[in-house]
Amino acid sequence: MFRVRPLLPRIRSSLQTTLKLQADTSQSESESFRRNLRLLHNSCRSRPVSNQKFRTMATGGEASKEVSKEEPAKQGNRLVASKSPYLLQHAYNPVDWYPWGEEAFEKARSENKIIFLSVGYSTCHWCHVMEHESFENPETAAIMNENFVNIKVDREERPDIDKIYMQFLLMSKGSGGWPMSVWLTPTLAPLVAGTYFPPKSRYGMPSFNTVLKSIARKWETDKESLLATGSSLLSALQKNQDASAVPEAAFGAGSAIEKLSEAINVHRQRFDQTHGGFGSEPKFPEVPRLNFLFHGYLVTKDPDVLDMVIETLTQIGKGGIHDHIFGGFARYATTQDWHNVHFEKMLYDQGQLMMAFANAYKVTRDEIYLRYADKIHKYLIKDLRHPLGGFYAGEDADSLPTHEDKVKVEGAFYAWTWDEIQAAFKDQAQRFDDITPERAFEIYAYHYGLKPPGNVPAYSDPHGHLTGKNILIVRGSEEDTCANFKLEEDRFKKLLATTNDILHVIRDKRPRPHLDTKIICAWNGLVLSGLCKLGNCYSANREQYMQTAKELLDFLRKEMYDPEQKLLIRSCYGVAVGDETLEKNASQIDGFLDDYAFLIKGLLDYYKATLDVDVLHWAKALQDTQDKLFWDERNGAYFFSQQDAPNVIVRLKEDHDGAEPCGNSVSAHNLVLLAHYYDENAYLQKAGKLLNFFADVSPFGHALPEMLSALLMHENGLDLVAVVGPDSPDTQRFVEICRKFFIPSMIIVHVDPSNPEEASNQRLQTKFKMVGGKTTVYICHERACRMPVTDPQQLEDNLMAYFFSKRD
Repeated sequence: MFRVRPLLPRIRSSLQTTLKLQADTSQSESESFRRNLRLLHNSCRSRPVSNQKFRTMATGGEASKEVSKEEPAKQGNRLVASKSPYLLQHAYNPVDWYPWGEEAFEKARSENKIIFLSVGYSTCHWCHVMEHESFENPETAAIMNENFVNIKVDREERPDIDKIYMQFLLMSKGSGGWPMSVWLTPTLAPLVAGTYFPPKSRYGMPSFNTVLKSIARKWETDKESLLATGSSLLSALQKNQDASAVPEAAFGAGSAIEKLSEAINVHRQRFDQTHGGFGSEPKFPEVPRLNFLFHGYLVTKDPDVLDMVIETLTQIGKGGIHDHIFGGFARYATTQDWHNVHFEKMLYDQGQLMMAFANAYKVTRDEIYLRYADKIHKYLIKDLRHPLGGFYAGEDADSLPTHEDKVKVEGAFYAWTWDEIQAAFKDQAQRFDDITPERAFEIYAYHYGLKPPGNVPAYSDPHGHLTGKNILIVRGSEEDTCANFKLEEDRFKKLLATTNDILHVIRDKRPRPHLDTKIICAWNGLVLSGLCKLGNCYSANREQYMQTAKELLDFLRKEMYDPEQKLLIRSCYGVAVGDETLEKNASQIDGFLDDYAFLIKGLLDYYKATLDVDVLHWAKALQDTQDKLFWDERNGAYFFSQQDAPNVIVRLKEDHDGAEPCGNSVSAHNLVLLAHYYDENAYLQKAGKLLNFFADVSPFGHALPEMLSALLMHENGLDLVAVVGPDSPDTQRFVEICRKFFIPSMIIVHVDPSNPEEASNQRLQTKFKMVGGKTTVYICHERACRMPVTDPQQLEDNLMAYFFSKRD
């Protein structure tokens, strides 16, 4: 979502009268059935707003038949030169696609044609469906080519374009998703928008061909009306970018606690007491919300607040959304109990969930959360990593059931029949030391809820792709299974490791889902944060996590940063796991707000995990660049795109933390931290102006939970831990103790008397001294310090008393 002040009241009515698209629907259809089917429009959305029960309804029929036909060699279109995996998926459509750029716009202007803009991403299930049904259809392509200039955009490569027209879609329809279909004037003003359109009119949705012909006819017969509508909408959007803060809503003393109380109450009302999470299906992890609740618990000490976040993470870890066999998490669950899921795995979820599970461990010291996070790391290394250290964008939900099949279906890679698992264990009987494969299967089936006819609820699988299949889910717990089968815990864990490894080897022989080999700066910044927070848990694998983080950091600095211009690069492109090939766009796409904010956050977390001051300095340099490129000097807060970016009709400010936190929320955090690291009040002032720009958002902490966390830090101040001493094992021991606790408002500064010139904050360098020649720790809040500590155990006891919660 973006900052949208009240716009023209006639927007919706003008849109409704611009086109009158009628669908051929039967009056005998039940109203509830049609209501649910209309939700197909939202099946690839990034926000948890739509019902997903009928997500596969349009994947049968003509779509499946078309895909399986033998077709002659196809002629490539203008997308063949693209690097984006999504654009390359459409490079051999009969549609005369253009990439976003001046060539397409000039054609639209010179031929006076409407632009059809189609936006999606390569792992989007419904994007694939619409391609097969419509964009591969010669008849549909002919209509498109004759009447429109057709442009394809990868939303992950050009989020600025996606966000502008998604805002229009949300304004006009009330909901949005992908594929996004928008018709524009030759001057790029939006006219009409939708999401998925079926090949034939049904369930209240007009056919895509009907929509195309209606718009073309309207352009031919009433062009002036369309142009006027487009002009008024464009003016309204452009006027909105100059909106200022609402003075009456500005935050004052006590505002943070007031907003915290309001947000906790809203979250309590929406919390699912049975299954964790918030609201009903579809359910997204919503990690920004979870991290805020951790922070809210530390401030309030309310155990119910902690229970909400811990129960949610526990259910996510047990649910079908978790790939129990190897690791990693799917994008969202389509059932309220996290069982059936949309199977695509996105990089941004993996990075954020590593953070959340690390936080859960720090607050509770329950090692189950470390295991979940460690499996994410293993998944990233094996399946999403470029050999030079960066990480790919994600994996698709769809794949071929077998190597002989021609049609991809969702979940084929991840689901299992009862007989498949049983046979696998019998075939690998030698892997089980002192237990029969039959007994191993009995235990495994009990633990993961397997059933001979399959365990997927029929209502969540209307097309039957998962009929007879099982999605692994833990309904009880490891303790329950051990008790039921009289197993010792270590023996059971060893059995699970063996059985899951057997299935993992078999699964890797199946056709894999498509891998999006785009490497996105912002998402890699989230992974850098996740790795560092996981490393700070100080498990046995810390060295591995920090080595992965170091290699990722080196990759980002070398491949996604232009040192001459001091600019970040949005994306580069690999080929496959294990292949060192790395490609870049002929025309560089500079980083957007999220690229800067998320990477700066990752660098600050890396500094906290290593005390590498050079990384802290790079974070500051990037923050200064971000301020120059995106800061709104007049009204405050950051625009998503740069000023004077070509062919970008409006600059927007995002005001919603969704599947990812918005750039302004993360920036508010970064500014507060940098202000204290460098003792620069200008950063604090900028953070205050940013926060006040969004102060009238309501309910503030529900829409912007990550930003509310920053507001708490801005208003209540930070906890400074100054570790004074040489770079020695004693000093490292003190630092390690501090890192192991979840304290979002804590910054750690190493004051080394032997290297004063390396300090980022010279005031601290001169203020704090060693006591009795020993490494000494000072814990201060807003420049008021407690007595210095020279005993590591005393420091740990103090932190444990303040920041650790033992749960029943």
